[in-house]
Amino acid sequence: MSEKLPCEEVSTVQHIYRWFLRAILILYHFLMFVIKRLPKRKSKPIRKLNILATGTFYSDNWLMTHLRPMASAENCQNVTMVASSQVPEMVNVSAVYPPRWLQGIMGQVGSRLLYFCWLAIKERPDVLVGFHLLLNGLFVALLAKLIGAKSVYICGGGPREVAGGGFSTENRIFKKMSQADYFIERLLLKSVNEMDLVISMGSSAIDFFKNNGVKAKFEIVPGGFDNELFSPSLEKKKEYDLIFIGRLSNIKRVDRLLNAIKLAKQNLPNLNAVIVGDGPDKEDLQALASELGIASDVNFVGWQNNVDVWLQKSKCFVLTSDSEGLSQALIQAMLTGLPAITSDVGDIGDLLESGKNGYLISDLKAHRFSEKFVDLLADDMKLHRLSNNALNSAQQFSIPQVEKKWSEIFESYI
Repeated sequence: MSEKLPCEEVSTVQHIYRWFLRAILILYHFLMFVIKRLPKRKSKPIRKLNILATGTFYSDNWLMTHLRPMASAENCQNVTMVASSQVPEMVNVSAVYPPRWLQGIMGQVGSRLLYFCWLAIKERPDVLVGFHLLLNGLFVALLAKLIGAKSVYICGGGPREVAGGGFSTENRIFKKMSQADYFIERLLLKSVNEMDLVISMGSSAIDFFKNNGVKAKFEIVPGGFDNELFSPSLEKKKEYDLIFIGRLSNIKRVDRLLNAIKLAKQNLPNLNAVIVGDGPDKEDLQALASELGIASDVNFVGWQNNVDVWLQKSKCFVLTSDSEGLSQALIQAMLTGLPAITSDVGDIGDLLESGKNGYLISDLKAHRFSEKFVDLLADDMKLHRLSNNALNSAQQFSIPQVEKKWSEIFESYI
């Protein structure tokens, strides 16, 4: 009896927690129902758009790839970004932060969202933008209906932002469910359906939403990248064979990468790698590298704000994730002239073609990755050919091309 009690207690707590989230989302949709029936103000002709955005971001580059081309679109007046961490300087982008006293009372996320609501109601922008559905997109959909603005949800995490009720995301509220809740999933899908426009990083999220009855308008915009910053190095000698860039969390499966490096070193004894990023699994991964005897061959450099420099030091980009959208780090790597060896998941296949500009691994086993490490890095001619193809494939994501895309989107939908 004593052994079962803790499990029963956790199960009961999770059960209550799921019902609490259900109740909150039901209330959310009741408010949406009421707000949609309020009298609407007459809209004025818009020459250039004022945009209010909010979201959580883990790196400056991630934010800049989305905001900079959006703000530089010819029909955009200004983007105001409500954030709780420092926003890098960009043309036509104004950063605002919740007051410190409010952060002290409500925390970073709560104060940011409340301040975002206050600014939306006070300033009445033309467009509200939320990065990720939980919780930013939910606030954007509701507020946009309230103030008569257009809502744009940028789905950076792919289908898992909604699938199973968002339990597999890194959102601190929804991941506490610890298991799928398909009633919550339906409520979240209904929320997505309220958006005026959904921006996806690739095709998988759009397919997921459409297959689940979402009728919103969709566009694919992975982001715009500075192809002068992310460009091939003139140095022929590289410091690292492999480079991983990303958050060190379970879904990225860096443990799989470390095991693949261990296996590949049987044929490439001098193989090395650099791990660029930080996260909750960093210490465990460093311990695993030591356990595998490759600690001296894998350099954990932590979070870096100059990933372009690290890419230029490397020969091949690698991702061993269980789930991905169209990885921004992948695009940056290809613009730098790096072929990629990645998991065949999410939207990566939208850009990567096996044998042409890298390799897609369907059987997500460490030895499958290690085989491709050896195949590519042991053949200089193949590495050179795939590097050139990678560079050519990624040119569509340069900033001027994506600025043009945003101008077309605003003209069509807003």
